[in-house]
Amino acid sequence: MRTLVAIPVYNEAKYVRGVLERVLTVTPHVLVVDDGSTDGTARLLPEYPVEILRHVNNRGYGSSMRDAFRFAVAEKFDWLITMDCDDQHEPAAIPEFLEAAAENTHDVISGSRYLRAASAQDRPPADRRAINQTITAELNCRLSRCLGTLLTDSFCGFKAYRVSALRSLRPTVRGYAFPMQFWAQAAAQRLRVRELPVRLIYNDPTRTFGGVLDDAEKRLAHYRHVLHRELRRRADRLPRAALLGIDDDGCECRCP
Repeated sequence: MRTLVAIPVYNEAKYVRGVLERVLTVTPHVLVVDDGSTDGTARLLPEYPVEILRHVNNRGYGSSMRDAFRFAVAEKFDWLITMDCDDQHEPAAIPEFLEAAAENTHDVISGSRYLRAASAQDRPPADRRAINQTITAELNCRLSRCLGTLLTDSFCGFKAYRVSALRSLRPTVRGYAFPMQFWAQAAAQRLRVRELPVRLIYNDPTRTFGGVLDDAEKRLAHYRHVLHRELRRRADRLPRAALLGIDDDGCECRCP
């Protein structure tokens, strides 16, 4: 089972050395997608035996994920594991994803930070947890039958993907709303999903999303807009219940 670990980075000079050193003890196949870092991250990457894709300008998290998907497909890997570089995903958990992937029963192994009790110091900012809960509940309401599971964490970037399944996806979202499009497309393609508990770690609760997304209400509205737009686009492959109540992007989920 040939596996690639892909790590999107943006201004992670503080963490990138430690993360890469630990990941390389687990697997030799590592891709770093540098999304236009300006803090010296790019100068550190050549110190390590990793593949590097670099964006001259910052394009957004979704763009980095799309590049990772394309690279894994083009290089004919069997599985792709994605993780963040801010020391909030533990490289020591990668073998657990590999074990789950080796069972060969699912297409997506999605990390969940809420399947285990978290310590007090690792609690996320209240607005992030609230948005995660709201979006996760709506995804479950609309898509659980298609995904074959009830999600508990729709935003965790620590995931393993069967690369052959990625060929059926057409992601276009450039920014932080990428997971909304991913879940809608995964449901439309009937990808088999399971969650895997991972540790909840928040090293820097002051990190921002940038621009209007720093406003929690606007961020939630944006996520819903992207999700509802993608559900409309995939309407021919989704049950009618998945499309209920999406005319108003600010609505509460009104699924039966």
